[in-house]
Amino acid sequence: MKKMVLCFLIVMLMAGCSVVRIDTSSIDVIVDVILSKDNNLYNRVGRGYKYYVPRGVTYIDTDELNDKLYSDGNNYYLYVDTVSYYNKIPIEYEEDPNLYYSRKLSDDFKYEGYLEITTKDDLYYINFVYNYAHIESVVPKEDINDAVLNAAYILSTIQFNPDVIKLTIEDAKLNNREEKYDKFKNKKDTNNAGIEVFD
Repeated sequence: MKKMVLCFLIVMLMAGCSVVRIDTSSIDVIVDVILSKDNNLYNRVGRGYKYYVPRGVTYIDTDELNDKLYSDGNNYYLYVDTVSYYNKIPIEYEEDPNLYYSRKLSDDFKYEGYLEITTKDDLYYINFVYNYAHIESVVPKEDINDAVLNAAYILSTIQFNPDVIKLTIEDAKLNNREEKYDKFKNKKDTNNAGIEVFD
């Protein structure tokens, strides 16, 4: 019995379980820690993408590629840009030192993006773009770090399904046929009795 307990303790020590504690007092640290991790979790699936909604955040509704989420009195609006992902359009952003927070995310992370926080009437507008997705939220000052933490988790876990996106884009192209229209040309039509009518 003692050998078994000793073996168990040795195995536990050798396994080297590690816990990463995030210092949530700094926006830079939150962004750096979360976006540097490989997160493959997901619990929400959309049309051509999936992502993870962290504990404490509630999914509310979806409208096309826009998801509404909620946490601690704050709404989050997530937009997943599958067209830009499909066409590999780069994200361009210039940092603005006049804002409450402005940071371009590129070299140190897997994907490009930016985080911008502006102020208006004692509220803070968070505009977080990363991994071809975009989260917006308006929060009071005391909720900024939690909102950035939640947004970073969500954006870092977005995974795309290129085959579904390709089918969706091709289907949209087929349904959007152009029709040539000449407003100076009379249209010939027939009424219910089969008589030709000109407009």
